[in-house]
Amino acid sequence: MAKFRRKTCIILSLFILFIFCLMMVLKMLRPNTAFGTPFGLDLLPELHPPNAPLENKADFPKSDRINMETNTKNLKAAGVTVQPPKDSEVNPEELPPLNYFLHVFYYSWYGNPQFDGKYVHWNHPVLEHWDPRIAKNYPQGRHTPPDDIGSSFYPELGSYSSRDPSVIETHMRQMCSASIGVLALSWYPPDSNDENGEATDHLVPTILDKAHKYNIKVTFHIEPYHNRNDQNMYTNVKYIIDKYGSHPAFYRYKTRTGHSLPMFYVYDSYITKPDVWANLLTSSGSQSVRNSPYDGLFIALLVEEKHKNDILQSGFDGIYTYFATNGFTYGSSHQNWANLKSFCDKNNLIFIPSVGPGYIDTSIRPWNTQNTRNRVNGKYYEVGLSAALQTHPSLISITSFNEWHEGTQIEKAVPKRTITTAYLDYRPHKPSYYLELTRKWSEKYSKERMTYALDQRLPTS
Repeated sequence: MAKFRRKTCIILSLFILFIFCLMMVLKMLRPNTAFGTPFGLDLLPELHPPNAPLENKADFPKSDRINMETNTKNLKAAGVTVQPPKDSEVNPEELPPLNYFLHVFYYSWYGNPQFDGKYVHWNHPVLEHWDPRIAKNYPQGRHTPPDDIGSSFYPELGSYSSRDPSVIETHMRQMCSASIGVLALSWYPPDSNDENGEATDHLVPTILDKAHKYNIKVTFHIEPYHNRNDQNMYTNVKYIIDKYGSHPAFYRYKTRTGHSLPMFYVYDSYITKPDVWANLLTSSGSQSVRNSPYDGLFIALLVEEKHKNDILQSGFDGIYTYFATNGFTYGSSHQNWANLKSFCDKNNLIFIPSVGPGYIDTSIRPWNTQNTRNRVNGKYYEVGLSAALQTHPSLISITSFNEWHEGTQIEKAVPKRTITTAYLDYRPHKPSYYLELTRKWSEKYSKERMTYALDQRLPTS
């Protein structure tokens, strides 16, 4: 009987040990999230035609399907916020060479209690679908930082504030490491803001100062503020040039005629009629900036093919495509870039293709999974950059440095898990992976551009 009990105890102990070891192994395994379509299918625009109406940026669905980057979040749990490094002295001689023909879209709309008294943008609301029958199937409400943020990825810097000088410094250091020469700052007029944020114009002086420290230039990405028209655009362009135009970090592009002019990206330019833009952008317009101290290069967003003629009538100086979503719009489809470049060359316009590392906005638009663009460990980004280089563009823009809501960021992201959410990350690569890829392609672009710049009479510095 004693032998039987001893044998039973040994068997039970071994069984418990086996269960314990099995649980430890399962705990260490990374959950498999790669259940999407094979690489290549989501990169072919003809397989994923656009299927959603264009609206303003705050509720605009932009991307394509792949379940590999699906996010399930209602969130709440503990996490670690990484503090940015303190400011340090920079030796200009130690800075890497920057490519001033490579621009990146930058957002300064984030806030947290330490610097802003509350969270801003990290607590983005979950946006309802315009069809009530679809909307009822998805959660509503707002995100609750710091562990539950309006993003499918989690920043290395945590839920930071764009007011924090050390955060801005870190961002400039990251851009510099990626060989990015120009940041295109999302901009609203003073005392204006997007519907989920607060005024940010007061941050521009600090951004300019920090950018200059790293030899980075700053241009302006003018957002579709309330009642934007030719008259208040003239006022705002004048404000930007008068207030910031003398700063050494203020960006100017040298044209083929030898003039160095400020550049303004104009988001959602197509929502304003061509005749209104013509008042501002043609020499005979009633609010014309042409041949004045407030002249510049105004770059229109091209979404649909029909916008080409509107852009010509408006008097714009070039086009950009913004969306990091191959196949979603005519402008963002790689297969159309050669035709767009030919159109721009024919009409003396600057063509600026926009490339992004991927797209996923299901943290704020949970009904938009069909538009996700999987990063495929950097392959999607490299396919886009290669497509852009093949057009021999004057400039290339990157969407984006830190648009976290739409998952287009190249800023450092880290693995993070809460009770209900596993954030996406860049593994098996490092948090700096997309900065490193950007540097690799920036150097490649810089070399290739030198080979065709003279033939196209493009500036080389």
